[in-house]
Amino acid sequence: MSPRSASVNEELRRRSRERLLQAAVELVSERGYDATTLGDIADRAGSARGLVSYYFPGKRQLVQSAVHRLMHRTLEEALEREPRTEDGRERMARAIDAILGLARDRPVLMRQHMAGILQAEGFMQCPEQRRLAELLRDTMARHGSSDVASDYPMLRALLMGAVYAAVVPGAPMPVPVLRAELFKRYRLDRELGLPPEAGARGGRGDEDLSRFFATGGAPECGPRDQSK
Repeated sequence: MSPRSASVNEELRRRSRERLLQAAVELVSERGYDATTLGDIADRAGSARGLVSYYFPGKRQLVQSAVHRLMHRTLEEALEREPRTEDGRERMARAIDAILGLARDRPVLMRQHMAGILQAEGFMQCPEQRRLAELLRDTMARHGSSDVASDYPMLRALLMGAVYAAVVPGAPMPVPVLRAELFKRYRLDRELGLPPEAGARGGRGDEDLSRFFATGGAPECGPRDQSK
């Protein structure tokens, strides 16, 4: 048998990394961050445990990358769904509804994500996060911003704050209320995007996620010299 080509090996590595990202999202959604180990993630992904540290410095980096992938692909799907549109106001509404929808449908996952950002490691940039940022910057530009460099960080901060408010234990704010405030700030009609009553799934977060992790590999976040 002839050895595998470099392109085949690269595809296998890509698929392996994708399975780890998907497994991380599924397990943290089901069990929470602390109850999920790197071994659990490797087992769910059908990967050797040593491969996790090959792709990611530790559990926190893996989970942040996985959630940023889910956010990026959810946002991308919302922006490009039919009927497709170039209207900046509609695209901003879709973006807001996509991110708030994750808080509504996957509260455990998004709560753990927000908690992770507040840990010592903080907000870690990675390819998944950069793709998410590119989509939000483009949305801000299409909405009519004359200074995307300043307006994008504010949009990001407002979305992060809304997600936190929606998932904070003990005193969550209703997603429709948060949506109304964001829509008011960006001068959006309520009928734009995907109104809450049209997209709610009751917080189950049980839909098949494989479509979000089937394509598009990316290099790991940060160095490979740590383990957790």
